[in-house]
Amino acid sequence: MEHPNRHRRWFEDLESFSRRVLTTVLFTDVVDSTGRVYELGDRTWTELLRTHHARFRDRLDLFGGREVDAAGDGFLAAFDVPTHAVAFACAFHEGVADLGLEVRTGLHTGECELEDGRLRGVAVHVGARLASLARPGEVLVSSTVRDVVAGSGLRFADRGLHELRGVPGQRRLFAARWNESGAFRTGRDRSRAAAGVTHRRRPERLAETADAG
Repeated sequence: MEHPNRHRRWFEDLESFSRRVLTTVLFTDVVDSTGRVYELGDRTWTELLRTHHARFRDRLDLFGGREVDAAGDGFLAAFDVPTHAVAFACAFHEGVADLGLEVRTGLHTGECELEDGRLRGVAVHVGARLASLARPGEVLVSSTVRDVVAGSGLRFADRGLHELRGVPGQRRLFAARWNESGAFRTGRDRSRAAAGVTHRRRPERLAETADAG
């Protein structure tokens, strides 16, 4: 017997999409936090992390972001305006430099499932993968973010194509450039090797947001 709803058009079933929201997700992670704990000791690290958290939350409100989750030394936040998310990330990196901290940040714009104030879905996983791929002191964004902020005046360096674990295909990634010197790293002037991270150096190609190619 044929099901009565078999020929119902998918776009008439709006209830299944009612919890979906378009948002920019932002993930942060403190670089080499384990090493810093051993270096500073538990009590000093706890105080430093408390200051880090306070500065994140203070700035988040100013840039119109919303804290979704916090775990250890990292955050997940959401923004309605992608430009604000990138600007916040850059400001926050500079805002903790005097603490001797470097942060990795990943940003992606996409639709998410919203349930009890929590965000779920592919876009969230992509944002998390970008944060894990970011270099120390880097704000790494997807091509989606770079495209939707076109005309904002933000500048990005092309980081090439990458495979994200668990995500099909390859994605082109970009690092936000927020000062004239072109420095992407903040905090202590220490080598990536000292932080336990190594990267092959490659020429950086700057991409203006106005150039959607």
